[in-house]
Amino acid sequence: MRHAIRLTIALLAAATCAHADEKDYIAYSQPTLAFVHANVVDGTGAKIRHDQTLVVDKGRIVALGDAKRVKIPADAQQIDVHGKTLLPGFVMMHEHLFYPTGHRAYTEMVYSFPRLYLAGGTTTMRTAGTMMPYADLNLRREIEKGTVAGPDIDVTAPYLNGPGLPILGVNALGGVDDAERMVNYWADEGVTSYKAYMHIRRDELQRIIEVAHRRGHKVTAHLCSVTYREAIDLGIDNLEHGFFVASDFVKDKQPDVCPGAKVNAALTALDVDSPEAKALVKHLVDHHVALTSTLTVFETFVSGRPKAPQAALDLLIPEIRAQYEKSWDGVQAKPNPDQVALFAKLGKLEKRFVEAGGLLMAGTDPTGYGGVIPGYSGKRQIELLVENGFRFEDAIRINTLNGAKFLGRDKDVGTLEVGKRADIVVVDGDPLAQTSAIENMPLVFKNGVGYKTEAIFAAMKNTVGLN
Repeated sequence: MRHAIRLTIALLAAATCAHADEKDYIAYSQPTLAFVHANVVDGTGAKIRHDQTLVVDKGRIVALGDAKRVKIPADAQQIDVHGKTLLPGFVMMHEHLFYPTGHRAYTEMVYSFPRLYLAGGTTTMRTAGTMMPYADLNLRREIEKGTVAGPDIDVTAPYLNGPGLPILGVNALGGVDDAERMVNYWADEGVTSYKAYMHIRRDELQRIIEVAHRRGHKVTAHLCSVTYREAIDLGIDNLEHGFFVASDFVKDKQPDVCPGAKVNAALTALDVDSPEAKALVKHLVDHHVALTSTLTVFETFVSGRPKAPQAALDLLIPEIRAQYEKSWDGVQAKPNPDQVALFAKLGKLEKRFVEAGGLLMAGTDPTGYGGVIPGYSGKRQIELLVENGFRFEDAIRINTLNGAKFLGRDKDVGTLEVGKRADIVVVDGDPLAQTSAIENMPLVFKNGVGYKTEAIFAAMKNTVGLN
């Protein structure tokens, strides 16, 4: 009874919060802005530039260069960012608008998540799978109209999966004709990408790719029953989770069957310098198949890794926070050296993929048992990329320009360059000297409008798990 009362009170609080005016989050809405004395990491991979001036007019970047040379318009609102670093808005490629709420249930977060993603620097995102497609589509429209603060959303269709997944929110396909019907139906409804899942068959995946490509859309997948090499040969565009779910190295793998725990065991035993590992990397690169890194969600299953930040946990309703903390404590209580080694090994394999010429993108995947929380997870993904050997500037490119390229939006977003949309993240400090400085993000601009991140976080407190 007490639990029900607490939940009712929390629901009423969230309903009250839902009436907050989006204008309450806005710090800057002037048509002309000038960021002066900035450090700039532009998203191209180029080295940081110091003492820069960036000018925005009507939502577009119109000037960027040395502070001594750039002329500031007389009507510009000047923003002194001395000691701060400007980054492009993040383009995140494996985000969801739902969160795990226990018992294999996933609750749609159409109120809190778009605002939290924005507060964490994400100005463009792909959902990479949905439980409530119409909610995602409707939310995208509200963001486009400007009635809701949030990132631009590339909406992915419901998961395309075969039988075998014990999640009631996911449909099981009935064969290749059903797969084609699903792709066409959701394309007509307005989705712009597709995601195949763990129990898909090769013939179903082949049909999905063919139909999606005819519609001008791309296909990604979190695989198991189909190997990476098989999916590459079928013409897939992207694979999720780096190498963490590749079933290619399971010795007795049966066609179209997910080998379950054998995948993790095979990857644990994998020598990344072996001919088999090098050949898979080469096959990906030769066929221009992108990978999406989601180190954030895999980190939660490794002992000795840090807990979610306190401020992120404060966003969770008490029941969901208790669920997460119990699971996290369980992981820490059973140290597994193999998982520790595997996390480091496969993270570094992502770097080898990039060094070989592959396109690596970034996502956070707020699933698992929780703790991967929008507003914080995008920053953490950057920290983990740097931990795995990427220069900070390259980690930013992975989180920005690379995703924009995949979406075909790199002429508009993904870097800080003249002519592009003014999607700008302001970091208080120097993240090249200390990567954790990226966690200090007081302002995020989307299309030239500046949002106060702390105002968003304060408004979203104790909402995740409800809406």
